[in-house]
Amino acid sequence: MKIQTPFQGALPDKYGKQAPENFRIEGIPACSFPFELADLPNGTKDLAITFIDYDAVPVTGFPFIHWIATGFGPVTAVPEDISQTSQTLLQGQNSFGSKFYPDYGKDIVEHYGGPMPPNKDHDYTLTVFALDRPLELANGFYLNDLLRAMEGHVLDQAQIQVLAKA
Repeated sequence: MKIQTPFQGALPDKYGKQAPENFRIEGIPACSFPFELADLPNGTKDLAITFIDYDAVPVTGFPFIHWIATGFGPVTAVPEDISQTSQTLLQGQNSFGSKFYPDYGKDIVEHYGGPMPPNKDHDYTLTVFALDRPLELANGFYLNDLLRAMEGHVLDQAQIQVLAKA
């Protein structure tokens, strides 16, 4: 399985720290970036994704979850802004829901919250999991819920690094 983004190099401004106001909610970049998938394994019934900043550990003390979601179906193209526009996507809690942040609403906490590296450029890890069945989760699930629900149902997975500028 392979993941491709339509951009070369760093994440375009509209999906991260330099996003214009019309691509933000409560000051947080909210327009998720598009990507494509190739070579899904036979039997793929759904996909799940995680988008995590492991470079955040020295700054926050933990890997920063920017987006976790499932319910895509066996698609080969994930369109721009699906996080805000889909009526069927199941999305979990990101790290903007942490007690260390203001009380952001569900439009931030249970959706894509774009990269805003505070100290230097960060590499963000997008992982896509091909699943043999849809997962039984409800919006607002946590990463550990996703990982447990996927146990025994991952047919394949792929990762790419997405660079975001400070």
